[in-house]
Amino acid sequence: MLFQVNVKTQVVVGDPKEKICEVVENSHADLLVMGSHAFGPIKRMFLGSVSNYCANHAACPVVIVKGKGATS
Repeated sequence: MLFQVNVKTQVVVGDPKEKICEVVENSHADLLVMGSHAFGPIKRMFLGSVSNYCANHAACPVVIVKGKGATS
């Protein structure tokens, strides 16, 4: 079974977590795929997590791809 995937690239200025969710909603995306820096809980507490925010606020399903050695 073959699937056609349309990828859209767009550059916007602003808070990444809010802008990503805004673009997803405005483009009626079917899926958002994001990478993760895999910060530990301490760094995440101070820096925040864009992928976590998007997973909870995006208007479509979100897939977060963690790198090698990533922690939960």
